[in-house]
Amino acid sequence: MELELINWREYNPNPVIGVDEVGRGCLAGPVYAGAAIIDDSLLTTTESREVESLLTDSKLLTPKKRDLLSEQIKKYYKISIAWATEDEIEKINIFQASLLAMKRAVEGLGVNGGHILVDGKFPIPNMPHFTQTPLIKGDLRAAPISAAAICAKVARDQKMMELARKYPNYGFEKHKGYATEIHRKAIKEWGPTPVHRKTFEGVREFC
Repeated sequence: MELELINWREYNPNPVIGVDEVGRGCLAGPVYAGAAIIDDSLLTTTESREVESLLTDSKLLTPKKRDLLSEQIKKYYKISIAWATEDEIEKINIFQASLLAMKRAVEGLGVNGGHILVDGKFPIPNMPHFTQTPLIKGDLRAAPISAAAICAKVARDQKMMELARKYPNYGFEKHKGYATEIHRKAIKEWGPTPVHRKTFEGVREFC
């Protein structure tokens, strides 16, 4: 079934803000979120139009393409990146931590209101000055969500590369904290690190 593209510029009030999270299903590392506002006044060049046409689900892009596109996005979009820590994930669960990271990302934009397009089924709690529309597969349907997701993915991958240098036995540079066979074997052999999510299956058995 083909997904319906959203004419996101018709949403009110302005600005229209795309929001998405990254890393929800990982066994290690923070959950990240991005928030994005397209500045239409900057979309006047061939390059800017091409950037918008390339926006899609961040998981469908190679790491190199994501990195390049993230830099281009920042020229034409207002971007905010935020996260919730492993401790927060353990205290309030991954679902609530994802929403918290998205709330922080929106707040980081420094705007006092607007219309939030949220990837997924649920609005972000405690955002009284904003209207919201959750969109299933929103990163494939609305450019601001795609932009937010791509920049958040790049930022989180960079964080996991840092953690790979700190914890070299776990292969974070390869799997970025996801539950791959290599990662699971490393947890079993070496035990969880302080950045592992100790309430998650695949980690808690070894705590």
